Amino acid sequence: MKAFIMLALSMALVMTLSISLVIGTSAAAAEAQQLASPDGQTVVAVSAETEGLRYAIKRHGETIITPSLLGLDMTEPGPWGALTLAGASRRSVDQQYPLVATKASTARDHFNEITLNFQEQGSGRRLDMIFRAYDDGVAFRYVIPQQAGIDNVTLRNEQTLFGFAADYQCWGLNIGRMDLSHEGEYDAVKASSFRYHHLYDTPLTCKSESGKTTWLITEADLRDYAGLYLRGRNDGGLGVQAQLSLRYDERNVAVKRQMTAEGIQTPWRVVMMADRAGDFIPSSLISNLNPPAAIKDTSWIKPGKAAWDWWSGPYLPPPAKGTMDMTTLKRYIDFAGKARLEYMLIDEGWSFNAGVGGSAPKTADVTRAKPDLDMLELVTYAKQRGVNLMVWLQWSLLDKQMDEALAQYEAWGLKGIKVDFMDRDDQQMVEFYHRLMRKAADHKLLVDLHGAYRPTGLNRTWPNFITQEGVMGAEYNKWSNRVTATHNVTIPYTRMVLGPMDYTPGGFRNVKPQDFKIVNSPPQVQTTRGQALAMFVVYESPLQVVSDSPDAYEGAAGLDFISEVPTVWDETRFIDGEIGQSIVLARRKGADWYVGAMSNEQGRTVTVPLGFLGEGRFSAVIREDGAEPTDLIESRRDAISNVDSLQLKLAPSGGAVVQLAPVKAAAKGGSNRVSPRSN
Repeated sequence: MKAFIMLALSMALVMTLSISLVIGTSAAAAEAQQLASPDGQTVVAVSAETEGLRYAIKRHGETIITPSLLGLDMTEPGPWGALTLAGASRRSVDQQYPLVATKASTARDHFNEITLNFQEQGSGRRLDMIFRAYDDGVAFRYVIPQQAGIDNVTLRNEQTLFGFAADYQCWGLNIGRMDLSHEGEYDAVKASSFRYHHLYDTPLTCKSESGKTTWLITEADLRDYAGLYLRGRNDGGLGVQAQLSLRYDERNVAVKRQMTAEGIQTPWRVVMMADRAGDFIPSSLISNLNPPAAIKDTSWIKPGKAAWDWWSGPYLPPPAKGTMDMTTLKRYIDFAGKARLEYMLIDEGWSFNAGVGGSAPKTADVTRAKPDLDMLELVTYAKQRGVNLMVWLQWSLLDKQMDEALAQYEAWGLKGIKVDFMDRDDQQMVEFYHRLMRKAADHKLLVDLHGAYRPTGLNRTWPNFITQEGVMGAEYNKWSNRVTATHNVTIPYTRMVLGPMDYTPGGFRNVKPQDFKIVNSPPQVQTTRGQALAMFVVYESPLQVVSDSPDAYEGAAGLDFISEVPTVWDETRFIDGEIGQSIVLARRKGADWYVGAMSNEQGRTVTVPLGFLGEGRFSAVIREDGAEPTDLIESRRDAISNVDSLQLKLAPSGGAVVQLAPVKAAAKGGSNRVSPRSN
């Protein structure tokens, strides 16, 4: 099957025609249209040339994207002929909107926009292009308006190009194939090393020649369309070109659409830009480019942390069996209750004849638990301990029984589902995501997707989409040594920029990299306890799945922090760091601040200026690395303010966390220590 898919992909790429949007050379078309960001520092220029429509982007006067071709490779209704600019309209928007269960409580959507209307010479067929300029990026999309003569549209690919002005230093995930789980390392790579046969996942992150701008390429608002990949240019120039994911049922076609009254829109093609890579982390640009929340009442969407039975084996010391049985699951529920975790996630093996991993037996029934599990009893047992339950599902089994299964889960009293092994982002799979979110919301169920494509902002429209994978996380410790400290401090600047990532932090069997052994159950991690805690601050995930087994946490240093740290935030600030080197991030919940710091394999001391604090005095509880990977050194500082700074000592592959609370608020309990905060 794998060989067949690769052969079909290769044939489809060979068959692809270089069809671009040819623009007429009238005086109106020849005049370049320019659009500036609200702060005036970013300018996108769109020009009509004989070869077709081109765009270019500059920031602070430096070229980021050279004049680059735009186009759609259409087989139905056929390729576009020469196009003439028939009109242009502009608008500006500056608005605030609330966010649900994410890295900030509100977002600002501030942009200037131009819509360019093109008309095909002779036939009069119409095509629009919309460009938006934000202070932190540029986005554009193709729009085919409803019109006579176009009932259906079939795309083989886009001809969208991102031309580079120099041999940029970049970081990317060369995923190689379209039918994978979007998990891997974002390695450093020079732009001159991109090849046409490469297939890079988004985001692709690069630094400009001057080093004054870091930028990345991705997409947003992916609906009824194919996912975007990037490959080296086939003309040998510097840069990358679009490659759409091919349909699962027709491997030489990417998108098949019927015309609607709203027309046909592509997702946004996005170039985010900032002074530093870390400045992407607080950005709301991907969210801004998606439709508002489709759920009116979001009060039932409860973020939090979950105990989890899969990562550790499940592993429990005797006399527990450590298998999918009532005794073991109740032990995890007990742990969740004592540790003040809001959820317990029951992973594979709970449902009737469901198989293992990605398998999908015909006899499976995901509306029933296996004979020796009583789901109603487990739900009741968990509620008595202040815990709610979620369950794992293989996606195609859920798809076959979606309506019945979701209704049953609601009836049982479950609060969420984890759906796995999609491993695709073709048009049909994208439709599955949207259908699942809508139906899960009808039953008030949270959704965590594994084996998932990278985020495109869908969680703004469906905030019950609480988190997702699409990241190489802690599970890889079970079968590889790939989850290094360098990887851990690369993904905040790359994959995490796009949205939540269910990395599943909290591995407490910490060892030095040279002592690390690949053990499936119970697994080790080659980073320190301090880094394990810092992940709960640095890594964005409204549902944080606490990976290790109850016995690993009993009496262990740092569990109290995991119990207290929030999972959603009112504000996020990037403090310092570089891709693959280190990161220091501050997040606010109410009046309290949390700082997370992580380092690669090199130990270092980082200085944290506290200018982000509000007025008044704060108390700080600091947890830093000790002599051994499992050690934590706890200290306190009282009466500090926003003119002060903290120094944190990070061990090699290490980290640190700081809790900061207003002294007045902390004093109510008779102590200046940071008190537990709710999510």
